[in-house]
Amino acid sequence: MAKFLDTNGVSHYLQQLINGSKEKLILISPYLKTSQRIKQSLEDQDRMKIDIRIIYRTNYLDPAGENWLKPLHSIRTSSCPNLHAKCYLNEKEAIITSMNLYDFSQQNNHEMGIYVEKNNDAELYASIYNEAMRLVRISDEIKITVAQVPKNLDKSLKPASTVPGYCIRCKTEIKLNPMVPYCSKCYASWKKFENDAYEEKYCHICGKPNSSSLVKPSCYDCYKANKDVLEFPLQ
Repeated sequence: MAKFLDTNGVSHYLQQLINGSKEKLILISPYLKTSQRIKQSLEDQDRMKIDIRIIYRTNYLDPAGENWLKPLHSIRTSSCPNLHAKCYLNEKEAIITSMNLYDFSQQNNHEMGIYVEKNNDAELYASIYNEAMRLVRISDEIKITVAQVPKNLDKSLKPASTVPGYCIRCKTEIKLNPMVPYCSKCYASWKKFENDAYEEKYCHICGKPNSSSLVKPSCYDCYKANKDVLEFPLQ
């Protein structure tokens, strides 16, 4: 019988699912920016030569993620446009959940999920597995290359940690991070619908009025001036 999971339960069972994989592991999530603990588990499974497939949405892998994945030879990554499902499974268990494979989601959001064991609910597990494999088949495999870090950065730029950012919805001052351009209150409101392209009001970097969104959180001038020193989801 399927088991209900709250936020802590999803994180716990996901870690167990990854660590317990013996043959295959499929991770499906629009966002891919994992915690250090998940990375360590995946690195260990890579050493064990487990067949690992990661499906995520197009243009949602940052340079640091690319550099981390490059030496992991047992992991194959694919992109699936319009992906919204979050599903994690191995050869004996599966999790369907609202939680992305994204450290911000694991640490800040209220999530739910369902845990299924193949031995206890073979039919349900088979349905999840078959849909997961369909997404694998329709996704485009990506060959990861090491992202280059520019050598000639502008030395006059202030470190990001000393410069405030702005919530793109309410303009509250927050930590400068284009990957997380909402304050906690506005992010909770956005999370109800999860429309990545929903038009907001302000540039995350300068705070001036701008047609921003989660995938394009800054005005073009700020993006152009900071693209070599800050991570952007898409611009």
